[in-house]
Amino acid sequence: MRSHLLNDTTAEHYRRSVTEGVERVAAKLAATDRPFTGVTADDLAPRIDAIDLDRPLRDTTAALDELEDVYLRDAVYFHHPRYLAHLNCPVVIPAVLGEAVLSAVNSSLDTWDQSAGGTLIERKLIDWTAARIGLGPAADGVFTSGGTQSNLQALLLAREETKTEELTKLRVFASEVSHFSVQKSAKLLGLGPDAVVVVPVDHDKRMQTVALAHELERCAEAGLIPMAVVATAGTTDFGSIDPLPEITGLCEQYGAWMHVDAAYGCGLLASRKYRHRIDGIERADSVTVDYHKSFFQPVSSSAVLVRDAATLRHATYHAEYLNPRRMVTERIPNQVDKSLQTTRRFDALKLWMTLRVMGADGIGALFDEVCDLAAEGWKLLAADPRFDVVVEPSLSTLVFRYIPAAVTDPAEIDRANLYARKALFASGDAVVAGTKVSGRHYLKFTLLNPETTTADITAVLDLIAGHAEQYLGESLDRAC
Repeated sequence: MRSHLLNDTTAEHYRRSVTEGVERVAAKLAATDRPFTGVTADDLAPRIDAIDLDRPLRDTTAALDELEDVYLRDAVYFHHPRYLAHLNCPVVIPAVLGEAVLSAVNSSLDTWDQSAGGTLIERKLIDWTAARIGLGPAADGVFTSGGTQSNLQALLLAREETKTEELTKLRVFASEVSHFSVQKSAKLLGLGPDAVVVVPVDHDKRMQTVALAHELERCAEAGLIPMAVVATAGTTDFGSIDPLPEITGLCEQYGAWMHVDAAYGCGLLASRKYRHRIDGIERADSVTVDYHKSFFQPVSSSAVLVRDAATLRHATYHAEYLNPRRMVTERIPNQVDKSLQTTRRFDALKLWMTLRVMGADGIGALFDEVCDLAAEGWKLLAADPRFDVVVEPSLSTLVFRYIPAAVTDPAEIDRANLYARKALFASGDAVVAGTKVSGRHYLKFTLLNPETTTADITAVLDLIAGHAEQYLGESLDRAC
């Protein structure tokens, strides 16, 4: 079995095996004509259940043949222009190359003696991102597994900076359309059940600053502690961007930590056209960025940035076998001193390769394309009497629902939209997401593929309308 260990004696085996796998994937990408096959869990599960993991195939080609049957053939392919569902982006080739390199070398980014140059590359990218945000010379940060972990770490730092042990008095303020990880983080941090104060949003799904000011004042009057305000630069459902300058001013007035969840909207950091939409982010105490959303990176590639590097000490613990205190005085750069994780992949390499090949302007231009596409999609929806569109996009998300001319029952319209989404997914012709707005079911396009066109949007809207009409026709038949 030593022949399968990657080392100097198996380099040729490694080359052949990886090349064969890459050729399979390349062939699949080239031949994919729709984002999904429509396979169901009931269809696929028996095939996987039938595999005996205690009886290996002992042959790379055979294993790849099997993988074709249980995964590659029925995978959901985000590169297809009619995948319009979640915050999943097609990935750029330099990043995939970085993924191949980091997987083979397998550096761990917790300590210098496991990563060497990897540590310095990650630190350079953190400095680059902090400079793009405008956080100032004392800024720092660390790569994370994703936006949920980044938000958790930011709120941990905010909690510790309050310097109180009366956790039941702490309050976190976030809009009603903020990411669920805010609520989850509050629970994990041991805050009370009423810790997260939900602030209403305006017509454009942006946090109402008047309402935030009111809640902060109520908090102060009740003798509670405003631990943090979480502003969102790109909400998951709407792509809406909270009014960052006004929120920052309120945070300064009431002494609250200002966190910006820019997991989605961070692509604007590389944009020449729309960067102004996140003006005010430079005044945040911490920022979440997900490169694997709007920088076209493979999962996972995320980071949390802070204005004051000293606040990262709240995540620091020392172990004699790993990062003893003496290493600090010896100026050994151990990233574990900043991270909630210990063993950690060199995910920064993917972004490094992307910037070195494409440059920031190249990334920004791709993100600008999808923002422009969303603006065109909004015009199509607004002009189409079959659909109700919720808000003009700030980024690349469109939320809408099919409205039949002859049906007025909101519950029946809900069912028609749910049916249309499920039928579309089952057909494999396109993949769209769903959400609720004011208790009603809506559909969602999350446009992150520059290869998607307005013709694709028009075609998918026609498919949705056709499925909804089919449901309503069958429903009418059943009623008769």
